[in-house]
Amino acid sequence: MASNVSLAKDIDYKAKVETIGEASDKTTVRGQVFLDTNKNGTRDHNERGISGVMVSNGIDVVKTGRKGYYRLPAYDGMTVFITEPEGYDVPVNIDNVPQFYYHHLPAGSPNLRFGGLEPTGPLPDRINFPLTKAENKHKFKMIVIGDTQPYSNTEVGYMRDSLAKEFASMNLNDFEGLLIEGDVAGDDLGLYPRIKEIMSTAELPQYYVPGNHDLDFDAESDANSFDTFKREWGPAYYSFDVGQVHFVTLDNVQYPCENHDGDHEFCDASATYNGVITDEQLQWLENDLSHVDKDKLVVLSMHIPIISFVDSESNKHQTDNAAALYELLEGRPALALSGHTHTLEHFEPGEGDRSHIAGLDIPATPFPQIITGAGAGSWWTGDFDEDGIPMSYQRLGGKRGFMIFEFDGNTFKDTFKATGMPNRKQINVGFLSPAFVNWYESLLTWLRDGAVGVPPVNYNELADTNIVTYEELANAQITANVWNGSSATTVTMRIDHDPAITMLRNEEALDPAALEKQMFVFRYANESTSDEIRTQGFELFQGSQAGPSSPRPQDEWTHTDNSNHLWTASLPTDLDPGVHTLTIKATDKHGRRHYETVVFEVREERPDPLFRDYVFSEQE
Repeated sequence: MASNVSLAKDIDYKAKVETIGEASDKTTVRGQVFLDTNKNGTRDHNERGISGVMVSNGIDVVKTGRKGYYRLPAYDGMTVFITEPEGYDVPVNIDNVPQFYYHHLPAGSPNLRFGGLEPTGPLPDRINFPLTKAENKHKFKMIVIGDTQPYSNTEVGYMRDSLAKEFASMNLNDFEGLLIEGDVAGDDLGLYPRIKEIMSTAELPQYYVPGNHDLDFDAESDANSFDTFKREWGPAYYSFDVGQVHFVTLDNVQYPCENHDGDHEFCDASATYNGVITDEQLQWLENDLSHVDKDKLVVLSMHIPIISFVDSESNKHQTDNAAALYELLEGRPALALSGHTHTLEHFEPGEGDRSHIAGLDIPATPFPQIITGAGAGSWWTGDFDEDGIPMSYQRLGGKRGFMIFEFDGNTFKDTFKATGMPNRKQINVGFLSPAFVNWYESLLTWLRDGAVGVPPVNYNELADTNIVTYEELANAQITANVWNGSSATTVTMRIDHDPAITMLRNEEALDPAALEKQMFVFRYANESTSDEIRTQGFELFQGSQAGPSSPRPQDEWTHTDNSNHLWTASLPTDLDPGVHTLTIKATDKHGRRHYETVVFEVREERPDPLFRDYVFSEQE
């Protein structure tokens, strides 16, 4: 019987895949999966083979025989890899990256800026995969992070001081790994070694998904577009098992993309990417799943979402051929995870039909899908918090952070953790009043008109948002941004000791709590008398300069002017003057309750916010 006790992965097992000799038959790859009892990565004469382990060349999938041997067709450009079986550990390298693969590219990559893959030379006579015995986990956890995406060493430092710091303070004994859903770096793939070393402080195996900012942009074909990623992290698609969960990573970033049906004109306009799963991968996945128990939970990881709320009308930012994927998973419990949009989004079964969009074959989803937010938030934008890290509110109003998935057999629970904040912090509450809307629209109009000169209003001129006047009561709303909320979440609010009021999910409302931070950023005003031009203001994507200038809003596309995890309710118009307590309660689909409390005032008019140097009466 499987034990319910979970222990962390054995990251002290440092070894690599064993290769022996040169194959005389270049059409066949063969070898053995073996129990590495002395943990030296070499198959010694007294170490037995392990049967029933899945081995693949990227298309075909076979299981090892009674003594652990396998044979597969060989071809140039393949990656040979095993599916780590439940109850075993693969070795990791010095940075805790799992070693379960061998790239076969005899001549190496074409000339690429970041090097790609070195020539591997002739096919080895044997490719042997070492494993050690481990406990079969029924219950375990995984850390899942959307885009970390640092464009510079400065932003790698932000990763260190937020994500790595957080992991270093956590008890990770029942965690099985750390999984990043693509855009590990922001185009500068030379940052990989430092990222790898910093993230290894989590002391967990690091699993990675390739994203569109991990591309070798100078590759001339999709076949070589992730060669540098493969060098550093391993295969672009693969699978591994933990307990009753079968994890599958897919590469759904096609680069350069192809206008194969006439509905992808953006592919003709420039060298860009598209969200699609190749036929080769679909064939591999079909072969992979043919060896997987149908009761196991299949957890898909890919960078570009299958479906998205924030990019719901976009072809490029969703996965063209989702219907084929759904068909392969029919009858299986499944969950899809992704990154890319820098948003937290949930889709429940039956949601997300995109069949009305030309070029997309995406019916309603048959299983839950989660876009896992971003470790970088909105690309490391915004003002600095007290730790000197950009606040970087995500596009739908969530904080930057990561997710924790708790697996129990083939079921799961998901929790969002905002970096630098207590676990209980799951909701931001705002007051969407006419005073706020006027301030917001004034800045937005100025931004749209070219943001010339000094902004018309500044942060000091935003009226106290937690004061509502009698005049505003009829037109003011409470907003609750439940960062990890979905259509299965229920939200209520209670004012003082009055009966609870049901809040409604409102995908079109403004989120004042996030917009307050996004619409006036003081960081633009960084300036000095030094000769270093690039330190003035600040840098963002690919070294693009922001400032120096007056403080001003972020780019409009990052504003939280809608969200699929925002709930609203009108304020009662008969509230007594004075101070009130507002309590928000959100109940998620797992039955867990999350609370947030705000104290606000109802006044006949807003009091003067600044020091009063005039004579006033006791009534004032």
